[in-house]
Amino acid sequence: MLMDRIEAPWIDAFETVLRLCGAAPGLPVCLLGESQSRALNIDLAELAALRLGCRPFRCILPTPPSTAPVPVRSTGASRAIAGHPAVLAALAAAPLILDLTLEGLLHAPELPAILKAGSRVMMVSNEHPEALARLVPRPEDEAPVRAAVKRARAARRMHVTSAAGTDLHVVMEGAATAGVWGWTDRPGTVAHWPGGVVVSFPRAGSVEGRLVLDAGDVNLTFKRYLERPVRLTLAEDHIVTIEGEGADAEMMRRYLDAWGDRAAYAVSHVGWGLNPRARYEALAMYDGRDFNGTELRAFAGNFLFSTGANEFAGRFTEGHFDIPVRGCTITLDGEPVVHEGKLLP
Repeated sequence: MLMDRIEAPWIDAFETVLRLCGAAPGLPVCLLGESQSRALNIDLAELAALRLGCRPFRCILPTPPSTAPVPVRSTGASRAIAGHPAVLAALAAAPLILDLTLEGLLHAPELPAILKAGSRVMMVSNEHPEALARLVPRPEDEAPVRAAVKRARAARRMHVTSAAGTDLHVVMEGAATAGVWGWTDRPGTVAHWPGGVVVSFPRAGSVEGRLVLDAGDVNLTFKRYLERPVRLTLAEDHIVTIEGEGADAEMMRRYLDAWGDRAAYAVSHVGWGLNPRARYEALAMYDGRDFNGTELRAFAGNFLFSTGANEFAGRFTEGHFDIPVRGCTITLDGEPVVHEGKLLP
């Protein structure tokens, strides 16, 4: 696609996000990456920080070898730090960390200690900078996400239905809910860019029912629009059957089975997208290596269903699916927040 060279508008995009994160002259900014990180994004982050008079420094770690039985993408849990004491000391000393690792720190075991030290972590999704520049967050993005988080935290039940046959019930009591609008400006917090999503991590034993993935829905682990429907039956948080004809259902069955881990079949989080500028069709416009898919997690009105690790339910695994589902109606205690794939005010 576009040439991998520095472009002024891309520096502008990083500068805008840094400003939203409270970057100011003299602020130490850690650029955390790994040997396989997108070098162009690290360069853009550094140039933007220097424009603002910050004091950026790079912390680049070797990308660890894969230990998984299958290719792994988008787990949200980088293994690059591996508890390294010197790295943790450097991160604790940085008020602002730009997380440019491949998988991100969102579910990394080191994140709680980093946040407890007072650092704020801005995850830059491993996207081509052209995609990041299209989705620079705006101040007006914050209020809708905060409102959605408030509604989700107050809810006792979530019910998800669709014309395709979805009928999914989620107990929201005790769930851990978070929202991301695209920047973080408070110590001890984490966000990601692109933003515009609210997600809830249900407690154990909270999800039952049926989720039907229709043709055109997206399996972001495979970076693929589904060609044929896949019907998932869930009991006690876990997928117990995967029904469907064709490659989509077959790949899901094989991928989950390869882990040999029941937790890979479990629900990680549920939520919905709130970003009006994120585009559903974006996956069709990029090579696979240039697209991590955070945009599709955030496009307005999608029901975001995820399997895999859920620390709030005591489950840990690298097996992971993120699946934005279109055309759903999502209700909280009977009140709709999304109607047939359309975000409600």
